[in-house]
Amino acid sequence: MLFRKLGMVFVVGTFCVSAWAQKGETVKIAWIDPLSGLMAPVGSNQLKTLQYLAEEYNKGNVAGVKFEIIGMDNKLSPAESLNQLKAAMDQGVRYITQGNGSSVAGALVDAVNKHNDRNPGKEIIFLNHSAVDPDLTNNKCSYWHFRFDADTSMKMEAMTTFIKDMPSVKKIYLLNQNYSHGQQVVKYAKETLARKRPDIQIVGEDLHPLAQVRDFAPYIAKIKASGADSVITGNWGSDLALLVKAANEAGYTGRFFTYYTGVTGTPTALGQGAAGRVYQVSYNHYNMAGPMAKFRDGFKAKFNDDLYTGSMISIFDLLTIAMAQAKSTDPVKVAAAMHGHKFKGFNGDMEMRKLDHQLQQTLYVTVWQKADKKYPYSPENTGMTLAPVKTFEPYVSSTPTSCQMKMP
Repeated sequence: MLFRKLGMVFVVGTFCVSAWAQKGETVKIAWIDPLSGLMAPVGSNQLKTLQYLAEEYNKGNVAGVKFEIIGMDNKLSPAESLNQLKAAMDQGVRYITQGNGSSVAGALVDAVNKHNDRNPGKEIIFLNHSAVDPDLTNNKCSYWHFRFDADTSMKMEAMTTFIKDMPSVKKIYLLNQNYSHGQQVVKYAKETLARKRPDIQIVGEDLHPLAQVRDFAPYIAKIKASGADSVITGNWGSDLALLVKAANEAGYTGRFFTYYTGVTGTPTALGQGAAGRVYQVSYNHYNMAGPMAKFRDGFKAKFNDDLYTGSMISIFDLLTIAMAQAKSTDPVKVAAAMHGHKFKGFNGDMEMRKLDHQLQQTLYVTVWQKADKKYPYSPENTGMTLAPVKTFEPYVSSTPTSCQMKMP
């Protein structure tokens, strides 16, 4: 009887210890994105963002854990990303994040799946901050992959719903990067416009190499010759900054409907001449209140740079909530806690959809205009800003999934 009582005390004691086992632990997150080449400025900003947010969450979070960020340059290459993944695993990393280039994300998803199948007890979670190819949460979906950005199809649903009510938009040119995301922008633009505004003409389309074009003047000449009053582009980084620079220099006065106007380099390239003509669809914007404003201002004060990858805030929010709920930093237990979890995020109600691990969240359409008292934040000190003109609740942009998730 005494042995049984002692045994019961031991079990209870063990439970109490395990209940708070994650407190004080250091969680390593490997960031695998470009720090060289034309997209290096974007990568540099996002690495600083992740490091800054880790410092902020290390001051206190519901799980009581500490985060350590390991920056790894993948040169925007799938092959180099796999090398960096191996290097991260050799350092004992169990969490990785990436977002620049859906081709890279696809390679990492495959590698993580194979690793986790072959190495039970050493599983890795892939926290996708910005790679938006819908296939990643459809036919290529994975239990170990969680996407915190809205995918290409979701953003296009919101954008074309906005365009639907703009009768002056009559002729559109599609200009995009020649890889999975750019190709999907073209596909979903055609599908959604045909459904919502069949009167709109697609007067031209081009796909160009990712992060290789230095002069977009020939593309702008084709756009002008087509008679397009608007351009839809999923371009990002140098490919968008150089595109709008060429448009300004050539005197193209049409509209641009974009995904990534707020990203490094583009605000400066736009300048003041593009006011009222450039729109962005995103899950955040520069003039938000609450946590986004707090982190935005702190980041600006520390780096004199702009925090635009708000999905990283959602990563830390959900990760800490899941670790607290799981009472562990073990990826198997944390993944189970994130699977289908609903939480209040910086832009409202969020849900990591159980079907495909695609975060459901509010989206915003903003327009490039002069900063004012109502919308004062000025990216890259341009005197301009992205002002919100339309808010779309999660149900508006939510798209169906074909994911047949393989559960562990």
